[in-house]
Amino acid sequence: MKKNKKKKSKWRNHYRLVVLNDDTFEERFSLKLNRLNVFIVTLVSAVTLVTLTTIFIAFTPVREFIPGYSSSEIRNKTIALIQETDSLKMQMALNEQQYSRIKMVLKGDITSEEYARIDSVAQVETQLSIADFAPSREDSLLREEVAREDKYNVVEGAKARTNFVFFKPLRGQISASFSIKEKHYGVDVTAASNTPIKAAAAGTVIFSGWSAETGYTILLEHSYGLLTVYKHCGSLTKSQNDQVLAGEVIATVGNTGELTNGPHLHFELWSDGYALDPTNFINFE
Repeated sequence: MKKNKKKKSKWRNHYRLVVLNDDTFEERFSLKLNRLNVFIVTLVSAVTLVTLTTIFIAFTPVREFIPGYSSSEIRNKTIALIQETDSLKMQMALNEQQYSRIKMVLKGDITSEEYARIDSVAQVETQLSIADFAPSREDSLLREEVAREDKYNVVEGAKARTNFVFFKPLRGQISASFSIKEKHYGVDVTAASNTPIKAAAAGTVIFSGWSAETGYTILLEHSYGLLTVYKHCGSLTKSQNDQVLAGEVIATVGNTGELTNGPHLHFELWSDGYALDPTNFINFE
């Protein structure tokens, strides 16, 4: 018990801190202390110092000079780079779809079963889009009101898909017709060599180059997801990414490529990934 009392008394023993003048020994400052007070003051000072330092580092630009902290400028640049990366990924995905589409058109790499599947899907979508759902009375009244309001309204820049007209690429005799079973996804139009070939519609050149099987080939992309293909050309007058107008000369008739037996144009028309019979839209004779 005596030892415990002695230990407790050591913490509560009072001491005096005195500051004296070294020359005159005059007392300048004195402070009455004990070990417990010194410990508490030291602990509180340490906690206060750590807290203030943390706040100072966290909420002031000083943190940028401390390893492990990034500046706001770097964070903004990082966010911008992430957004740009995401947009580039989306653009690359769209480009991949376009390139696979071009590859399919160039090689004609589509079976009759696949074409029938795509065509049936398109027909089902068309049937669904024109399905007659019986409207309610409120819906009918709303439709009549909107129809009266929009009866004489004109939407600026509106275009009808049915108004899309194709220009005749060239005049000639059809030597081979469109056939899905024979994987002939276009028509062969015979003409003399070097006869100008014209764009069937305004659009953008998405491919212009050489293919071992089809020779000089050029692809145009038009509105409404339409593609026109011109194969076995003798020469090409347009390059990739060129903008062309309907009726503008883009190539000449030739006899290039392995799959040809004389001067002619192999012309294809594609819509949303499946081939259409060009003679349903263009009269080549």
